[in-house]
Amino acid sequence: MRTTTPDFPHIRGRWARIGSAAFGAAALVVAGLGTAAHASADTAATSHKVSAKAVAAQVAKAHVRYEKACGATPKKGYAACDALRVTGGTTAFMEKQAALKGIAPRTVKPNAASDSPTGYGPSDIQSAYGLASAASSNGSGETVAIVDAYDDPNAEADLATYRSYYGLPDCTSDNGCFTKVSQTGSTTSLPSADSGWAGEESLDLDMVSATCPNCNILLVEAKSASDANLGTAVNEAVKLGAKFVSNSYGGSESSSDTTYDTSYYKHPGVAITASAGDEGYGAEYPAASKYVTAVGGTALKTSSNSRGWTESVWNTSSTEGTGSGCSAYDAKPSWQTDSGCSKRMIADVSAVADPATGVSVYDSYGSDGTGWNTYGGTSASSPIIASVYALAGTPGSSDYPARYPYNAAGTSALNDVTSGSNGTCSTSYFCTARSGYDGPTGWGTPQGTSAFGAS
Repeated sequence: MRTTTPDFPHIRGRWARIGSAAFGAAALVVAGLGTAAHASADTAATSHKVSAKAVAAQVAKAHVRYEKACGATPKKGYAACDALRVTGGTTAFMEKQAALKGIAPRTVKPNAASDSPTGYGPSDIQSAYGLASAASSNGSGETVAIVDAYDDPNAEADLATYRSYYGLPDCTSDNGCFTKVSQTGSTTSLPSADSGWAGEESLDLDMVSATCPNCNILLVEAKSASDANLGTAVNEAVKLGAKFVSNSYGGSESSSDTTYDTSYYKHPGVAITASAGDEGYGAEYPAASKYVTAVGGTALKTSSNSRGWTESVWNTSSTEGTGSGCSAYDAKPSWQTDSGCSKRMIADVSAVADPATGVSVYDSYGSDGTGWNTYGGTSASSPIIASVYALAGTPGSSDYPARYPYNAAGTSALNDVTSGSNGTCSTSYFCTARSGYDGPTGWGTPQGTSAFGAS
């Protein structure tokens, strides 16, 4: 399933002008992507000296082309995944790499194939969100569940490639770390395969690995992308013991949503996250469920500030950017206190989603399975946040963990995102970032884990 690739003339021109450059594993370390597996090459990788300010200026030039992984807007009662696959241009990671090496940036090839990563990796994500210490020591015994539609036959093998490259612990079915089941819990009777959703599943699995390397991973594959089948898969994930469930999909709101809330997403003691959407301002479900943590998307870039990173609302065009908005149907949860929306407001928190500042993913299945790819979309931010919850520890048994970030609102436990917008709206904060709470980014992005644990 495909839609037309976004076609921006200024990006095409830039893509055509920029030459390719050599890019080795040692250079990944200099760029902040390497792990212990590549650490020995760190100091020898380059002698080029460049300031943090110069690197940030280069990263700001990132521009990409991309396509939806899971097709067009779904019909009523169905969802599409919120994954965007980069097909051309230069990513923020590639610009950073070029600045550090003193060379011209590489470009993503037309078929998006690459023999090495072109997007942010585990140490970037951990650095940006203050998670390095927690990722090293926390997560053992916790299970993060990924709910998606259709089967990815290469899920475990691709996960192994990603984790091996970055020096992460093995996570396999043999050692009990990785499990793949259908929505009924079967390990053998799986749904039909789908190339687009396989890319989504690789993205989700890799983001859990990057954020919580010690976590177990449960992949639950719904037999179709219907709201009912995806919801059934959520119930199966909880039944199998997952306390953290990521849902990187969404569709239009409907009057049935409150019924779906009770049937599929009302699980006290379980942190359930849902992508806010990739089509700019506007609400989608299940992010609109009052029982989930709705996750918006940011553009994440290196900076010369004390944090080393800066974020703004992800917005590529009037129809491409993080979702947000006031639900038409779902009641406002008690912990939401913004005054402009009488019902449930999206989002709660956020993380990286801009394809131009996208994340590295390994996928080898189907027409999209060209190896190393860069992905964006709020399908990246949802599993990141679910994994931050896992790093923070098991939720209280009667809690709805969506309230946890609200307990830390306005504190240093969250990076307040104060710039950018995702469209036009009558109530400014529904679509425009500001100090404090706003729709596109909620209360901000993680700075450590304290905003995501039971207090």
